[in-house]
Amino acid sequence: MAIQHAKPGEVFDVGPLGDAIADTKTSTLLKTATFEVLRLNLPAGKVIAEHKARGEITVQCIEGRVTFTAMGNANELTAGKMLFLSAAEPHEVQAMEDSSLLVTLMLAKK
Repeated sequence: MAIQHAKPGEVFDVGPLGDAIADTKTSTLLKTATFEVLRLNLPAGKVIAEHKARGEITVQCIEGRVTFTAMGNANELTAGKMLFLSAAEPHEVQAMEDSSLLVTLMLAKK
């Protein structure tokens, strides 16, 4: 079965999950040839080791609290906070609480 992504003009919910956060898996909300948007759900204590994305990214915290380390700085993201990184910038994420992030990746041309 193909993964369902949002279609142009379709409205979809990216609000807080509340109690359902623990049971909700990370999912790609939409993907085109130029960008991808995913909802990244992380349980408290989860660490995504340092890595980099080929293109520019934004990360917006929908709920919870994470420590996002990049460019020599550890920044706390809480609900409503957002950050931007240039392409290929190494970064790491650690969930301090059950957290949900909206991640937008600009897809670099091959």
